[in-house]
Amino acid sequence: MVKATFDTVVSTLPHVKEGRLQAIAVSTKSRAKLAPDVPTIDEEGIKDFNLGAWLGFFAPKGTPESIINKIHTDLNAALEDPELNKRLAALGSEVVSSASPQAIPGTDDEILINPYGYMYEEITASSLIKINVAGEVLDNPHTDHGVNQAGYVIHSAVHMARHDVGCVIHTHSRAGMAVSCMKSGLLLLTQTAMRFKDIAYHDYESVAIDMDEQSRLVRDLGTQDAMILRNHGLLVASPSIAEAFNAMYWLEMACRAQVDAMSSGAELIIPSQEIVTKTHHLYQPSVRRPFGLMEWPAMLRYLDRRNPGYDE
Repeated sequence: MVKATFDTVVSTLPHVKEGRLQAIAVSTKSRAKLAPDVPTIDEEGIKDFNLGAWLGFFAPKGTPESIINKIHTDLNAALEDPELNKRLAALGSEVVSSASPQAIPGTDDEILINPYGYMYEEITASSLIKINVAGEVLDNPHTDHGVNQAGYVIHSAVHMARHDVGCVIHTHSRAGMAVSCMKSGLLLLTQTAMRFKDIAYHDYESVAIDMDEQSRLVRDLGTQDAMILRNHGLLVASPSIAEAFNAMYWLEMACRAQVDAMSSGAELIIPSQEIVTKTHHLYQPSVRRPFGLMEWPAMLRYLDRRNPGYDE
């Protein structure tokens, strides 16, 4: 018989350092910052094992959404304090911003994400993987495909923090990456670009696999529906798949137009701030219509012609 036990890192680490206990593995999805040399149970061979405790901040049922949003914003700002993070880290805690997402209708914390290793044209409705915002796999129809950690970090951060978001799209397109590397960012050269006058920006921090980046992603996105991840790519966050697809398509077109115009070497016509502001106003959902909803049925008919079976 082998004596073994599960306990917190903070409680057992002093005994490990003094040689009274041997650390075999940690039960969480990623290695503990206090014990970076100790592998995870997943790394030791029990795949997708993820067991951890968490503490949340709650408010009574019926609390106005405006109050919830303010608490959420202020709390995340407080958790950016380095001294507070240092004290929490000493207790074995890692800060993750959170809120109540609505990614899958009827649930509070579940999202669908594409299987890592599939080409986009291969993905169907039944091939999507269901996870919760804590990263736990709830339903995976595959035995040999999982979830991209960087994709999880980025998408779950937005879904946790934004009550109004039902779909997040993140791309690494050629034009999007090119514009993300430009110090000027997105130039408001075209009517399409003016739609994104207030686009957000997030500075590059390497491959997005660290959970502590989530709070900065959410902070930089704010209430915007589009963001350029510098030296990385594009991101949109919209109430529905239809609106998200429309926003990403036209943001991509704006980036392509900018790269084409700048590479031509011709002198560029820069619209006035007054025209830019007016055009941006006309793109607001409350002014004309939520862009993407009218177009979506046609896009689905297009898919029926080009890729039948996508909805199976």
